[in-house]
Amino acid sequence: MTPDAPAAGAVNVITGRGIPLRGDDIDTDRIMPARFLRATSFDGLERHLFEDDRATRPDHPFNDARFAGATLLVVNSNFGCGSSREHAPQGLARAGIRAIVGESFSEIFQGNAAMLGVPCFAAERQAIERLQTLIELTPDLTIAARVDSGLITAGPLRLAAALPAALRDGFLSGQWNPTAMLLDRFDEVRAVADRLPYLNGFDFSCFS
Repeated sequence: MTPDAPAAGAVNVITGRGIPLRGDDIDTDRIMPARFLRATSFDGLERHLFEDDRATRPDHPFNDARFAGATLLVVNSNFGCGSSREHAPQGLARAGIRAIVGESFSEIFQGNAAMLGVPCFAAERQAIERLQTLIELTPDLTIAARVDSGLITAGPLRLAAALPAALRDGFLSGQWNPTAMLLDRFDEVRAVADRLPYLNGFDFSCFS
């Protein structure tokens, strides 16, 4: 299933290689430039991640072949600030990013990422900088991030991170995707709609 409506299911341990993206206040316009919001679907958005930054910075981590295929993005403070566009986490998810570890996140960005099954772990600045440096030096290193405990491990490095309790519990219970939960129990949705006079006779085939 595509990241448009990812399947529900518990999310606890995310493993893979990392990609370090240094810089504070990286907003959603830099992650996904506004001109790509005109697309009628999210298909192909991964090709435009950080497009303007990558054009002006040949050394941008998303241009670096050493980090190709990475599944954990490591960022600094206030990542995903700016507009609430969901195209930003959609592009990251479609590029294979399965978790983001950083100092702090925009609340809206973090919520949009969670709807795609992508947890955003917050840790203190020095720990994040050590992790970014370690990835730059050893790009093939496998990283593991645990939702239940917040523990991030990367070779000899162990760092404590955290998720908001509601998001953590949603990932662990598999209830992080309200859309998938509604579709899974859609007979109940129809039954409630049938009891509402202003929805009586509504054609639900558009949701099939």
